[in-house]
Amino acid sequence: MESQKKEIFENVAQRLKLEGFNVVTRDESRPWGGFFVIDEAQAQQFADTYFDGLDVDTLKIGGKLSPKVLIVAPNARLSWQYHHRRAEIWQVVSGTVGIKTSETDEEGELKTYVPGNQIKLHKGERHRLIGLDDWGVVAEIWQHTDAQNPSDEDDIVRVQDDFGR
Repeated sequence: MESQKKEIFENVAQRLKLEGFNVVTRDESRPWGGFFVIDEAQAQQFADTYFDGLDVDTLKIGGKLSPKVLIVAPNARLSWQYHHRRAEIWQVVSGTVGIKTSETDEEGELKTYVPGNQIKLHKGERHRLIGLDDWGVVAEIWQHTDAQNPSDEDDIVRVQDDFGR
């Protein structure tokens, strides 16, 4: 499992480099997998590459966008969570993932997403990304909803977490 994780991270890192992205942060330490944070100045290039040319100007709520790539391990779940200062758009890049959403703290039904599928999560919407049978790679854009106080990794309200965070 650990060698698979290293391999998938290296493959994604190589892909991002070939596509010309500047990786600001690489985090392989998450119990569910990890992520890459891309330079915000490359938000439109990221949208062109992973979101079929979605115009980032139409996405800006609080004036700022943050592109990321999430990697979720097979049979691992991110926390059941929501955010106060951001909405998110996810696009599956590779693998098949499960996603649960709900307007309340009660988890919604599991829906399966494959490469090319996209989901928009609004601020406050509960959500959980779930690795199914293989490694899932998901492109994500954070839409900051408060220009004076942009979202960050601390803007996570965990309703339930398999890892006790």
